[in-house]
Amino acid sequence: MAILETPEGGSATADSGDDLLTDSSSSELNRSLRRRPSAVRDLNDSIAEADNSESGSSSGEDVMNPTAAVHTDGLSVTGKERGGGDADKSENRSETDMKFLYRPTMPAHRNIKESPLSSVAIFKQSHAGLFNLCIVVLVAVNSRLIIENLMKYGWLIKTGFWFSSRSLRDWPLFMCCLTLPIFPLTAYLVEKLAYRKCIAEPIVVLLHIFITTAAILYPIFVILSCDSAFLSGVTLMLFACVVWMKLVSYAHTNYDMRAIAKLVEKGDTLPNSLNVDYTQDVSFKSLLYFMVAPTLCYQPSYPRTASVRKNWVARQFVKLVIFTGLMGFIIEQYINPLVQNSQHPLKGNLLYAIERVLKLSVPNLYVWLCMFYCFFHLWLNILAELLRFGDREFYKDWWNARTVDEYWRLWNMPVHKWMVRHVYFPCIRNKIPKGVAILVAFIVSAIFHELCIAVPCHIFKLWAFIGIMFQVPLVVLTNFLQNKFRNSMVGNMIFWFIFCILGQPMCVLLYYHDLMNRKEKIESR
Repeated sequence: MAILETPEGGSATADSGDDLLTDSSSSELNRSLRRRPSAVRDLNDSIAEADNSESGSSSGEDVMNPTAAVHTDGLSVTGKERGGGDADKSENRSETDMKFLYRPTMPAHRNIKESPLSSVAIFKQSHAGLFNLCIVVLVAVNSRLIIENLMKYGWLIKTGFWFSSRSLRDWPLFMCCLTLPIFPLTAYLVEKLAYRKCIAEPIVVLLHIFITTAAILYPIFVILSCDSAFLSGVTLMLFACVVWMKLVSYAHTNYDMRAIAKLVEKGDTLPNSLNVDYTQDVSFKSLLYFMVAPTLCYQPSYPRTASVRKNWVARQFVKLVIFTGLMGFIIEQYINPLVQNSQHPLKGNLLYAIERVLKLSVPNLYVWLCMFYCFFHLWLNILAELLRFGDREFYKDWWNARTVDEYWRLWNMPVHKWMVRHVYFPCIRNKIPKGVAILVAFIVSAIFHELCIAVPCHIFKLWAFIGIMFQVPLVVLTNFLQNKFRNSMVGNMIFWFIFCILGQPMCVLLYYHDLMNRKEKIESR
């Protein structure tokens, strides 16, 4: 609403400064105000409209510039509207309006509003400033702790952290890693024969079962037969698990493509979402791209980007080196001394075990966050950029997870998509109940977590398996609490405490002391 606008829709009085001092002009202004005794209220309404508006032109800029606020409401007109000599009239009109706009009778409270930190409004606005404050405080506090630790204990990082002479003796693991591509090549030959209908479908399934089983048992046998370094064993097992999951997806997808091709031959109509050419030949190029691409789900083609951003890749690689070094520093300077000076958490004093777990939780959390950032954000994005792989959704906002099952759906998208595609929905299609299908997915995940940790440690205590399967009752518990309290913060805090503050440090202590006990037994023989 235009300030001082006449209710009849006529033009507002906008005479020059001299005319405003004349009696006729004064009487005309008085008549206008008598026709509109609520002029001040209209001023209030126009200001309220400006406050409620979400556009930038009616926000903070107008408050800081009162003249701009008057102009945006149409109080002054340009020279094009009233002629070139009306600039002085606009100034005088603004001065007149200021008499009403800033009087003490103007109400300062016009709307019902909540405090920014109230439960109603806290999630409706940005808290970037508070987040920056937390980052600054976090950096300052941890910098002090690092300096204090260096002054008290000195430089604890060993020269063999990045490169150890023992790693040179891990040549069987290195050779095993180099020979793993034999299994994808064999799977390609089987699919080629299956496409040409040289072998029956049951034989194809048996051959793929044999290939995938050998692809995971071969590195396990090599690691167990060699007294290799833990880091080398973990690296080989992770690589072997990735190869196994890719082989399963490759075989399962090609099997399904042949099944759908048979349905098409029978005249069945397919949905539009299945836009894959099921008649195309098996391509070695597509398999090669799939084996190096940052995905575990096979498909003949992927969305691709236009080009490779070389400068961007270089920046991400520098970040990767920096955060990897930070992980190494935290492990050698903080985690190793804490673990070495601790006792077995299940055999010592309960209060002492709790104290060790809580003390270990902070550096362990930092290492875990750095690991996530290095692998899921930096490394997978570098690999995707070099291969021009288009789908970069390697994770979602798992840090906002309200329940445990929501966390597992968000934090590792390549594995989650693989589980949904090759474990969960096949169970659902075979009339297996939903709860049992989720349990099967957790069992598969627990087995591979145990293999990746227990095999390099040469210890099969099933701590990792139990830790993953313990997530199943936690899923039920966090879902119950989320439904009961209807508060997103409750489930999120429970997730952070159980998973990062309690679970991971406990697993580190358990595996470390079991590994030390094994070494003592070997040395005592």
